[in-house]
Amino acid sequence: MNVFYEEDGAFKVGSVLADNDNSLQVEAPHGKRSKIKAAAVLIRFDGGGLGEFMGAAQKLAEGIDADFLWQCCGQDEFVFEALAKDYYGHLPAPIESAGLLLKLHGAPMYFYKKGRGRYKAAPPEALKAALASVERKRKEADQRARYVAQLVAGQLPPEFAPLKPALLYGPEKQSTEWKALEEACEKLKVTPARLFERCGALASPHDYHLGRFLFEHFPRGTAFPEATALPVPEDLPLAEVEAFSIDDVTTTEIDDAFSVTKLPGGNFRIGIHIAAPALGVTPGSAIDAVARARLSTVYYPGGKITMLPDAAIEAYTLAERRQCPALSLYLEVTPDLSIASRVTRVERVTVAENLRHGALEEVFNEETIAAGRVEHRFGEALTLLWRLARSLEEARRGAAPEYEPRPEYSFTVENDRVRIVRRRRGTPIDKIVSELMIQVNSSWGGELAANGVAGIYRVQDGGKVRMSTVPAGHEGLGVESYAWASSPLRRYVDLANQRQMIALACREEAPYRANDEALLSAMRDFEATYDAYGEFQRQMERYWCLRWLTQEHAEVVTATVIRESLARFDELPLVARVPSLPALAPGSQVELALSGVDLLELTLHCEFKRQLGLVEVPAPASGS
Repeated sequence: MNVFYEEDGAFKVGSVLADNDNSLQVEAPHGKRSKIKAAAVLIRFDGGGLGEFMGAAQKLAEGIDADFLWQCCGQDEFVFEALAKDYYGHLPAPIESAGLLLKLHGAPMYFYKKGRGRYKAAPPEALKAALASVERKRKEADQRARYVAQLVAGQLPPEFAPLKPALLYGPEKQSTEWKALEEACEKLKVTPARLFERCGALASPHDYHLGRFLFEHFPRGTAFPEATALPVPEDLPLAEVEAFSIDDVTTTEIDDAFSVTKLPGGNFRIGIHIAAPALGVTPGSAIDAVARARLSTVYYPGGKITMLPDAAIEAYTLAERRQCPALSLYLEVTPDLSIASRVTRVERVTVAENLRHGALEEVFNEETIAAGRVEHRFGEALTLLWRLARSLEEARRGAAPEYEPRPEYSFTVENDRVRIVRRRRGTPIDKIVSELMIQVNSSWGGELAANGVAGIYRVQDGGKVRMSTVPAGHEGLGVESYAWASSPLRRYVDLANQRQMIALACREEAPYRANDEALLSAMRDFEATYDAYGEFQRQMERYWCLRWLTQEHAEVVTATVIRESLARFDELPLVARVPSLPALAPGSQVELALSGVDLLELTLHCEFKRQLGLVEVPAPASGS
């Protein structure tokens, strides 16, 4: 006696060794013996050829049309033996019953299992949906195979073109396109970006890195929506000063300017004039919504994405030969450079000239100041501002030792070539701008705090810099309070603080109150966004440093050891890991051999060649 039975969801055959009513001892065709329940038996039959039974039954099942069977069985629950008798038109042989049962079990879309040997036909709508799903999956599999073949052959499927940003930066992992791209990358052992490049679908590594940033932070693009013209107040009092700004030649958002007026009695009035877009960009307006979403201007070598639209910048930038709306802080300074008084005014300021770093540094530097011959229209004013800046710095830092500031670099990109120029921090121009900005931000932060007006502060304690709506000191700068308010054209925090300062200066109700959710959320979002923008700028500076190395065919550079296996290039703002670097003291100067520059991965290989000497490592600058 043989049995056809179900065990663990699978069908098996065996010869009966012992029948104990409720259970049977059976031996499989390959010799394995096992104990099964009698209820698991579906068919009992005599005869030999047990080893070929399952193969023959499966062959019969393959010849049965599941759709025809489904049409024959009706919608009521049935037992497989009854359907087998109807299907074959006679009492079926054991192998015929087994073949039909295998077909029923192997077509779950057509037949729902209701018990051992019992089934029910799937409802027509359910079957239709299931078949459509199978057909869809078949087509997707065929499409995926076609995509993979094209990608491996170095051809980008046309369907991939509009999906390129999403596939590179934020893929839908269940999409056919991503699965095909992933499979092709696995076959070729490359990254998606490298495969797109191989297919000629990546214009350049620069576009790849910029595209990632735009995808994450500007998913709707960088264009500004249509907006009405920004109002500029015409009834502001005109200050009796002649101001000048100091900026890089590429700066269009000119936030600050300065003026110097000699007073009767020997004192001087120093004006720190800050552009006043808060007079036109009102909370909740269309332009404010754009600025609130962007939170800051984005800077990177060769480009920028402004926080405000060009029309708003043009209306409020402190452009030369114009009378510009400004929020001004006036310092009355005595001949010994003590500050006798401070006053804040909302006014119009005549900006005589926009001075640019490059040209100004030629006539205003340490040497010309020491020689007493600053040959410039504003030479006397600049010299006084420099003396004041030094006095302000000394007052802030006290007896703290001076350090050599780490050099900065300017990047100029023209015709896809980059020029990287080293520019030392701490020059007279830098000192004037930085100290007067610290002065205006700390003064206004103090005014907001003293008058109980809400504001956003830059706080440093325990070495950690953070934003806060609670006034507190900034240890690194040595000031009691510090509220960013000097760059309202470029930073939303400054714009919000300027609104508060204007209200305070005009004795009006401030737009934001303490614990105002609009102020708190702006602060939180700004901090995260500003960090992300800064990281993008550093990433793009690294890209252009690597481009410069390939552009100049640099094979050997000098660098300074920072710590174990890490060195900073001497002529580029570039830090690289050097696995072969021996144990050297920080500050050791070394020569490195370069190879393997990868502009997509932003990596390069550095090999230690020799030690050159030891240089003094500058102390880190305090965050501001």
